[in-house]
Amino acid sequence: MTALRVNAVRRLLFICALLLAAGTSSSSQTRQPADTPVEAAARALNAGRYEQIDTILSGSTDPRAMVLRADAEVARGRYPQAVTLLSAPAASSPGGDAALELGLLQLYLGRRDEGRRTLQRVLQTSPRTSGADLMRLGRAARALGEFQQANGFFRDADRATPESVDVNVAWGELFLEKYDVANAQKSFEPIARLAPDSVRVRMGLARILVEENPPEARKLLDRILATNPSYVPAHLLIAEIALDMRRRDEGQEGVRKALAINPNSLEARSLEGAIAVLEGRTADFTAQVAEVTKINPAYGEIYRVAGERLTRDYRAEDSLEFTRRALTIDPANARAYSDLGTALLRTGDEPGARRALETAFKLDAFNTVTFNLLEMLDTLDKFETITDGNITMRFDPEEVAVMREYALPLARQAIDTLSKQWDFTPAGPILIEMFPKHDDFAVRTLGLPGLTGALGVCFGKVVTLDSPRARPPGQFSWQATLWHELAHVITLQMSGNRVPRWLTEGISEWEERRARPEWGREMVVSFAQAMNANKVLKVRDLNDGFTDPQLISLAYFESSILVEHLAATYGEPSLRTLLRAYGKGLEGDAALKEAFNATADQIQTSFDERLERDFGQLRRALRAPELPADSGVEVLRAAVQANEDSFPLRLRLAAALNEGGDAAGAIRELERAAQLVPAAVGGDNPHAMIAAIATGQKDNARVITALEAQLRTDSDDVESARRLATLLAPLGDAARSTAAFERIVALDPFDSNAQAMAGRLAMQRRDVARALRAFRAALATAPADMAAAHIDLAEAYFMSGDRVEAKKQALAALEIAPSFERAQDLLLRIVDAGGA
Repeated sequence: MTALRVNAVRRLLFICALLLAAGTSSSSQTRQPADTPVEAAARALNAGRYEQIDTILSGSTDPRAMVLRADAEVARGRYPQAVTLLSAPAASSPGGDAALELGLLQLYLGRRDEGRRTLQRVLQTSPRTSGADLMRLGRAARALGEFQQANGFFRDADRATPESVDVNVAWGELFLEKYDVANAQKSFEPIARLAPDSVRVRMGLARILVEENPPEARKLLDRILATNPSYVPAHLLIAEIALDMRRRDEGQEGVRKALAINPNSLEARSLEGAIAVLEGRTADFTAQVAEVTKINPAYGEIYRVAGERLTRDYRAEDSLEFTRRALTIDPANARAYSDLGTALLRTGDEPGARRALETAFKLDAFNTVTFNLLEMLDTLDKFETITDGNITMRFDPEEVAVMREYALPLARQAIDTLSKQWDFTPAGPILIEMFPKHDDFAVRTLGLPGLTGALGVCFGKVVTLDSPRARPPGQFSWQATLWHELAHVITLQMSGNRVPRWLTEGISEWEERRARPEWGREMVVSFAQAMNANKVLKVRDLNDGFTDPQLISLAYFESSILVEHLAATYGEPSLRTLLRAYGKGLEGDAALKEAFNATADQIQTSFDERLERDFGQLRRALRAPELPADSGVEVLRAAVQANEDSFPLRLRLAAALNEGGDAAGAIRELERAAQLVPAAVGGDNPHAMIAAIATGQKDNARVITALEAQLRTDSDDVESARRLATLLAPLGDAARSTAAFERIVALDPFDSNAQAMAGRLAMQRRDVARALRAFRAALATAPADMAAAHIDLAEAYFMSGDRVEAKKQALAALEIAPSFERAQDLLLRIVDAGGA
């Protein structure tokens, strides 16, 4: 499955090159006159000058001319006229392009038997000598659902004419239909420079980008419309991007533009109907259904599209009736069955999802999403299920023994705490699934591997997330992720799954910080830097930030600061009112007015004041004058004296002093830097630098102090926590050692040594419950010294009063090491205490 990934950086570089090539080549192309009327008409079609095509091709009986004229009619929704144009050449040449286009149009209009007969004749009678012939056959096979055959025809066509734009576009569109983005990219990339002004090429590239990077996709769509303002697919994809950003007015505008060009576009009318469903306008949706069925009585897609948009809006339960209605109209719609399976997965009905997906697979075995989801369900079948009240957790069998000790209690604590804080009891069962392979989590979430920036996702009653072993230790806190996602359970359910992303993410980030002081503070410095660069998003634009890879981290943090501001300014009950306002279908200022009696612009004013108050000093501390890279100590010292509150300058001076042998001076500068920016993380954390300097001086006491300070900010730095624990061990300071080992266990519960040490420290303070949990987890990791692990657990059971389990574990230790004195002594104590 990892082969389906696409390198985002390479793709963006390619798109930039494409835009540059398009900008430099279009002027020269426009100066080249078309050689023939057919070529001129093709250029007019690409540019959307549909009304000129009849004039250009007037009197021509060339079948290619008839196809172009029909294409122009179809683009404007004049389907009867297109059928008339295509019928005669299709009859005289049943294996030609006119027959192909006629068959495709017949299917589009719901004349399925007729369309299939027409396309079957194309397959039976078309010549197979040229690349164009093979492409024609591929398109016919694709329309008939013969996808493997279609792929073979396209492959042969590409071999015959490897630089054919039409062949590669047709092949790439097949891959996009099947969600095979990597192979679609292989089709579109080579031809992008050959045909930089082709709207179909750019459209393919935009569709490749749209899920991963909507802003870049939008740039391509804008270029398409600059070439062809009447290209309906571009208007509709712009509308879909807008809907993903909850800009429904903008989405409606895109649909309106599409319908102005083609009032009979089934795709445009379906999307307009979906917007009506999203907004609760049932009568308007019914009216769209009536209009669509006039054109195609068997067009179940209008229901499927409504269901898909609801699912994309996290309203999977609401989507089910629409998707099922689509299937009653069109029982052979494989995509609708796949959509149904996806929606059922998001509601927690995995048996129902499997049935739907297996049906989809029988109808279309080449849909990558369907295949991936079924394979993922095969993996889930091996998971073990643990339940606590309304919480059901599923774990990989190799992780369950450890994770049940930590994840289920944390989930219970989170749900109980959040329910009390929000005065809301979520409906259950709440299904939580933890995946040791990130790509399995990604497929469970979206049907495709990748999703590299995500750690967890919540759909209302279903939570999916990476387990601690899905990424190397120290990259993230699975505990913070779980708490974050369970906060989404509250906000999604309170709002009927209608909450905008800025609010639900902002609340979850805020709840992280409220739950643990070490969680959710990694972006403090980055946010202040964004303020200095004037990159902070406006309140009205926060939702947009979640669709931009360059802004998403900023959007998460800023949303949490805004939520904190709203709670402080208007009171926490007002946030509950806001969630319920969205649940009633209110949007934008209407929802804000109901909760706060304020608009986004009014909130912006007070929010700006808060940001300056909370981050102003930090912003100033992060500024520094530009100095040459090779500036020496004296230059840097003078710069610091002139800019005493400059954090970057003090870091540079500290580095120069340390390099020059003045470790004490370097530490003084770093201590001052830490006071200026307490939230610095990573390589800019002054305490980490102090720890490094003190290590060189063999000053362990100073190293310990620095590491403890570092970990208050760098909460995910498990290696520093391990180092701290090692340094503390000889000192006998139980409290500090406990804190260090608990941090390690929190980040990496599969560290058997840390678990054992945490358990022994718990035994010292007679915290038997904590000791049992740690020792059970340590034993489950199969440590090198299994006998010691068994006897640790046995002693904890004995302390708890459970002599039966204590004896069982002691005997297990003796089976491994018959002369193990700790085990022998414990057995004697068990017998003396009256044990069996």
